Amino acid sequence: MDLQKPDQKPAAPAPAAPAPAAPAPAVADLRASDADRDRIADILREALAEGRLSADEHAERVEGVLSAKTVGELEVFIRDLPAAHQRVSAPPWTPAPNRPTDAIPPDPEDNVVAVFSAAVRKGRWRAGRRIHAYAVFGSVEIDLSEAIFEYRQVVIKAFSLFGSVEVRVPENISLRGTGVGVLGDFQVDTLDSAEPDAPVVYVDGWAVLGSVDAKPRRGKLVADILDRVQRAVDRKVDRSLRKHLDR
Repeated sequence: MDLQKPDQKPAAPAPAAPAPAAPAPAVADLRASDADRDRIADILREALAEGRLSADEHAERVEGVLSAKTVGELEVFIRDLPAAHQRVSAPPWTPAPNRPTDAIPPDPEDNVVAVFSAAVRKGRWRAGRRIHAYAVFGSVEIDLSEAIFEYRQVVIKAFSLFGSVEVRVPENISLRGTGVGVLGDFQVDTLDSAEPDAPVVYVDGWAVLGSVDAKPRRGKLVADILDRVQRAVDRKVDRSLRKHLDR
């Protein structure tokens, strides 16, 4: 008796393995900020006062700190000092994301326009979530060094045509940016704040035969970061007390 073999379906191909995610940049490879240099300089100053470094060693290391480009290059100058090892137990530091994660309105809350002229936003002013800057044969200055940050994330769209857009931020916030220069210059100095609740400013846009420049302003700090965090804690405590009293 003939036995017929059952039809055998070809095996389905194995699913392709997902592409590995790009590794996050190591902290040592990140660009050093002026605040990072000041922190290392303070450690070297204390080591000089304690007699751990001679005056010549201190001067040599400070000179190296001023010319260092990355966080890893800075750490070399304090590697043999106790202060470098005391920070090992500190909580891990997470850099700010490269793209906004909060809901950002599609329309700008503030327009700064300069056409054959100059426009400036500076001093004590309230920064919205989205700011558009247009410089056409003119110059725009957006100075956030003394601004009031009501939101944790601020997006600045900068457009420069035969003009310039200059963005300045405090040293203790995070700064991110990506833009395009067409026969022009688009430059954003990446900055990471050690404060987890610090604002993050994102700058992008175009520079056509013009320039867009964003960087921290040395010596300027957001003074109300800790106050804002304390207010948030107070609000949570107040809600908790009200819920308890309503029972």
